[in-house]
Amino acid sequence: MIKVTLPDGAVREYENGSSAYDVAVSISNSLAKKALAAKVDGELYDLTRPLEGDVELALITAKDPEGLELIRHDAAHILAQAVQELFPGTQVTIGPVIDDGFYYDFAREEPFSTDDFEKIEKKMAEIVDADYPIVREVWEKDQAIETFKSIGEDYKAQIIDDIIPPGEAITVYKQGDWFDLCRGPHLPSTGKLPKAFKLMKLAGAYWRGDSNNEMLQRMYGTAWTNEKELKAYLTRLEEAEKRDHRKLARQMDLFHMQEEGPGSIFWHPKGWTLFQMLISYMRRRQEQAGYVEINTPDLLDYSLWETSGHAEKFGENMYSTVMPDDRKYALKPMNCPGGMQVFNYGQRSYRELPLRMGEFGKVHRYEPSGALHGMMRVRHFTQDDAHIFCTPEQLQDECLKVVDLVLDIYKDFGFEDVRIKFSDRPEARIGDDDVWDKSEAALMHALEATGLPYGVNPGEGAFYGPKLEFVLRDAIGRDWQCGTLQVDFTLPERFDATYVGEDGERHRPVMLHRALFGSLERFTGILIEHYAGAFPVWLAPVQVVVATISESTDAYALEVAEELRASGLRVEVDLRSEKINYKVREHSLQKVPVIAVVGQREAEERKMALRRFGSKAQEIVTLEEGKAMLAYEALDPDLQRKANA
Repeated sequence: MIKVTLPDGAVREYENGSSAYDVAVSISNSLAKKALAAKVDGELYDLTRPLEGDVELALITAKDPEGLELIRHDAAHILAQAVQELFPGTQVTIGPVIDDGFYYDFAREEPFSTDDFEKIEKKMAEIVDADYPIVREVWEKDQAIETFKSIGEDYKAQIIDDIIPPGEAITVYKQGDWFDLCRGPHLPSTGKLPKAFKLMKLAGAYWRGDSNNEMLQRMYGTAWTNEKELKAYLTRLEEAEKRDHRKLARQMDLFHMQEEGPGSIFWHPKGWTLFQMLISYMRRRQEQAGYVEINTPDLLDYSLWETSGHAEKFGENMYSTVMPDDRKYALKPMNCPGGMQVFNYGQRSYRELPLRMGEFGKVHRYEPSGALHGMMRVRHFTQDDAHIFCTPEQLQDECLKVVDLVLDIYKDFGFEDVRIKFSDRPEARIGDDDVWDKSEAALMHALEATGLPYGVNPGEGAFYGPKLEFVLRDAIGRDWQCGTLQVDFTLPERFDATYVGEDGERHRPVMLHRALFGSLERFTGILIEHYAGAFPVWLAPVQVVVATISESTDAYALEVAEELRASGLRVEVDLRSEKINYKVREHSLQKVPVIAVVGQREAEERKMALRRFGSKAQEIVTLEEGKAMLAYEALDPDLQRKANA
């Protein structure tokens, strides 16, 4: 007999060789029908796989995150089976689960078309209806290679030969007559897959990501636990398409990108105004929080990057050059070595700590062309970086202050739902393990002191220290990782940074790396999509357009505009001899938050008719009332709070 410990602590005994399915049946038939797999001593198991000895066991259903991943994994296998049945001679390669879905790479001489999707989805549904049992088998390596070669699956044979050590067995999963190499686990049968899947797009992909290899055809799909979730996802995609920052940037004349500057932004006046608004806001918030601002060179001697470790861990993504004097330089991919030079200039005292130094530094990182995506993935961008030098005793308090500041700032921009994730040491890193132990313990202690919920990203820390990531959820439910906070004991050591303590001796400071917006370009793109271009008055590049009904009110319109500008508003005037409805429609397409319409009556009574974006109603106010009201709305949120105090 074996003992099975359930999540509630209950212990049950079963015959040797029993499976998780047997456990589910013993609890209830309804649970057995819902169960998709099991977590056995922390490892995912097929529902019918025999249990080996005493175990802790939790059943997995579609409601669990692991359940959704299983559904997407099986959808990829069913896609591959459907394609091979419909298009004989097609070879399958790999088919992993990805965010919101899955893909499978196929080798086929003839190209697929999105027109093929309908019949492939129909065939997938037939395979689901057939309810083939999904059976796990263990094969010897040589047997597997021979079998896959015999059916023309050369890519599968190559995968097995390359990644499986000699003498080691592999697992193969069968569904009907079709089978595939896979680590598993899988659903009990194809009939367990909800028909809530859809094929999305096609793309090219090199075999094993190497441009020297053959080009494969990648077919993307999405899969969910039910039709309602699938429909909601497709609706989110439609909404995301409407909010695409690249499309809105053209419509609103904010910026453009072109081949001569790949991965770089060409800012137009309105977009640059928005960008400068972000800097002005952050500069003021940092000053209020006790930061000083510095600026360091974009181009630095390569030796600094060797000292910092960037050259070793990040060199392939750096832009470097050797000049005629044989001196090697690099455009900075990060701001920290520059901040370190400012700290090291002259002698520092404990009385100066914590020293919080902010920098709006431009950085340059090479990203592959295929990875570039509008403002969200660029090669040249600006970070709202800060480097905080403090004593070990000040570390926790400084971390707490950063967390409070970043959450308060995100609220000002309309982001109330923010998740915090703790990322520990990556494989590629600098510094000894004892230093990492100390860094991770310090940051985790500070995080737990906030009392806020958090998640963990194992192995995703910076190469010089663990970090917190701040993830924003936008208006349509998408998550964006923006701000970061990193604890670093290593760079102060590498650059021999010291301060004179109260005891008169030299001590090593702790360095905190902190960015709140992260990349200002990316944060701008996120804001455009979050607001769908319809910014609140304080953020809008153009806050008010004064539009005339007839030429007779031109003089008054110009006076209104000057009065509003004098009150701190960003104002444009539309004196064109077009009908007012045309003007309103045109400026609404530009997402201008307020249109102040002035006709003969408004001019005579020194009033204006205010039309808000998205509303057909208009509000008649006196010029003085309108100035005061709009001037207040145009204040940044922190200044509004100050005005209300």
